[in-house]
Amino acid sequence: MAVTVKAPEVHTPKPSSDGRLSVCTKLCYGIGGIPNQVASSATAFYLQLFLLDVAQIPAAQVSLVLFGGKVSGAAADPVAGFFINRSMRTGSGRLMPWVLGCTPFIALAYFFLWFLPPFTSFRSLWYMTFYCLFQALATFFQVPYTALTMLLTPSPRERDSATAYRMTMEMAGTLMGATVHGLIVSSAHGSHKCEEAPLPGPGGVSPNAMHLYSTAAAVVAVTYPVCISLLRLGVTERPDSSTPASGEGLSFLAGLGLTVRHPPYLKLVVSFLFISAAIQVEQSYLVLFCTHASRLHDHVQRLVLTILVSAVLSTPLWEWILQRFGKKASAFGIFVIVPFAILLAAVPTAPVAYVVAFASGVSIAVSLLLPWSMLPDVVDDFQLQHHHGPGLETIFYSSYVFFTKLSSAGALGISTLSLEFAGYKAGACEQVEEVVVTLKVLIGAVPTCMILIGLCILLVSPTPTVPRQDPSRQLSLRR
Repeated sequence: MAVTVKAPEVHTPKPSSDGRLSVCTKLCYGIGGIPNQVASSATAFYLQLFLLDVAQIPAAQVSLVLFGGKVSGAAADPVAGFFINRSMRTGSGRLMPWVLGCTPFIALAYFFLWFLPPFTSFRSLWYMTFYCLFQALATFFQVPYTALTMLLTPSPRERDSATAYRMTMEMAGTLMGATVHGLIVSSAHGSHKCEEAPLPGPGGVSPNAMHLYSTAAAVVAVTYPVCISLLRLGVTERPDSSTPASGEGLSFLAGLGLTVRHPPYLKLVVSFLFISAAIQVEQSYLVLFCTHASRLHDHVQRLVLTILVSAVLSTPLWEWILQRFGKKASAFGIFVIVPFAILLAAVPTAPVAYVVAFASGVSIAVSLLLPWSMLPDVVDDFQLQHHHGPGLETIFYSSYVFFTKLSSAGALGISTLSLEFAGYKAGACEQVEEVVVTLKVLIGAVPTCMILIGLCILLVSPTPTVPRQDPSRQLSLRR
């Protein structure tokens, strides 16, 4: 191109025009995030019910399956970061090959996670294997996919726009996952299930239920190759011209030791260990509670849909409240679920259940949004107190995900084990009173206590402050 006379036009418009992403590229990038959210949403609401009532695995073994899967996903986070950061660039880029390579294996792992093997002796081992594979592969898929944002464009504004497209598509995927999966398998858990004569099948399981769950798994698994094909066709990974930052020579373990000793970060992590575990327990046991501890089995699909629609619709409201009233004030929105959860355990009727579902969606939205908006403040506070540069933010984010996954694993494992002690009978049409009481405690008292503990830690902890006397240092760190 010819050199123009006006200097401002050379330096200002050129970078923005080079870094601008088309709507098609942003859409294709966002579509790439749909499969993991579809699969995660379906497993969050229905996997436990499937393992207990369709696969008919004892509750103690189900707790091990859920715990093992979550731990494998947590352990895969630092491992994925270690290997991906050291991978060489190929013709498809440095990150894209990881996404493409994981796609067929994660689709297969997800399908076999919902497949009922013909043997009964080692069925729990089958599901442990494929759930661990699914969680680990999902991590190896998600880490490079989210990091791909940095290699789409050098323009921060366009990166923010691409992230907005991704978040919108992922919310749609979450809604689609629970809805599509639930619609397909709904007849397997209807009120008529126990009135029908038992049909022959492996382990006494209805072939209809087996077929429905396999169909739902196949539908979700197909989203992986379809969406990732669109991602590959519409997105080009730019060469990474920046040198990798690692906290000025700090190893991952050394950086982790520094971050966990930072008081604002430690208190943020501990508070959301309780809050995220409470939300996970509430999500996981809602379907079981409606099926076995109340007469709401015909409302399960609509209740799940109400939760997800409420979460999606309330997210923009919480973003406005965060900016208008501050982050600690917004934390009280998590408390919304507490009185309604107790009310549902005491009065398990349909009107109450729908109100609880709506309130749960509101709380879930703010509990997901709040930590990711508070983490940058904690990182800024840390960087202004230390002299390690801007490279440690990746350790803050990855370790937060690691710890919250571990807390969810522990909460699900222990709570499912409590069903075993209460006398839960896999596949039974009616559970004993002790199981009903346990489910009421798990849906009401347990999330309430964990949310209250988490909020107390969060609200009494000091807000990270950024020193005002050195604005040039703040600006350099933010860059």
